[in-house]
Amino acid sequence: MTAKVEISGVDTARLPVLKEAEKMRLLREAREGGREARDELINGNLRLVLSICGRFAGRGENPDDLFQVGCIGLIKAIDNFDLGQNVRFSTYAVPMILGEIRRYLRDNNPVRVSRSIRDTAYHAMQAKEKLTAELQREPNVEEIAKEMGLSREEVLLALEAIVEPISLQEPVYSDGGDTIFVMDQVRAPEGEDAWLDEIVLRESIGRLPGREKKILFLRFMQGKTQMEVAQEIGISQAQVSRLEKGAMKAIRGGEKII
Repeated sequence: MTAKVEISGVDTARLPVLKEAEKMRLLREAREGGREARDELINGNLRLVLSICGRFAGRGENPDDLFQVGCIGLIKAIDNFDLGQNVRFSTYAVPMILGEIRRYLRDNNPVRVSRSIRDTAYHAMQAKEKLTAELQREPNVEEIAKEMGLSREEVLLALEAIVEPISLQEPVYSDGGDTIFVMDQVRAPEGEDAWLDEIVLRESIGRLPGREKKILFLRFMQGKTQMEVAQEIGISQAQVSRLEKGAMKAIRGGEKII
């Protein structure tokens, strides 16, 4: 039985989950003016909002506020979704919800950014939402800059000035308890010491099975990300993460890799 947890007066344990076919049906009905269909669609996607809000946990923000702001993004996604495009609703809704939350955090950021840069960033976010609705995907910086009539550098400067800092320990994906963190997707800076000294690592990985040996070599000798390693070897990133952690554990403690 799921424990009852309320956020903004909503019992999250009882939130419904809609299948993609149901979402499309409700979207069509809502587009024709069906108020009940629109409300059902909102309620059926609150779990999506809740999961996105979880990415911002631990930042000292009121979860109720984040949830309500995320719901605004969800409603915008429902109202602007193009049924003529062959795209899953969640694929379109996630960046809309994230954008709304990030805009809220930006506007409430204690770090002061000049008014002109904030205004440019605000208009860039508006242009991004407009282009996302038109293209059914996130536009790149060049496309946003062209839409605004500004240079790529001006848009980048404004957007980077309002970016929220993120911890390297923040989880980005979890598969059966094997969590992938931000640091797992970042290259090691060239010229800096890796987790293990290169010579010691060479000797240690020499005792590992071939696949684990290759994973560690690519990760720590060539500085590749887990995603790059997964593509090269032909397995999922979650599998790379699991094998990498098992190999590191074996090296440190002499355990046998299963």
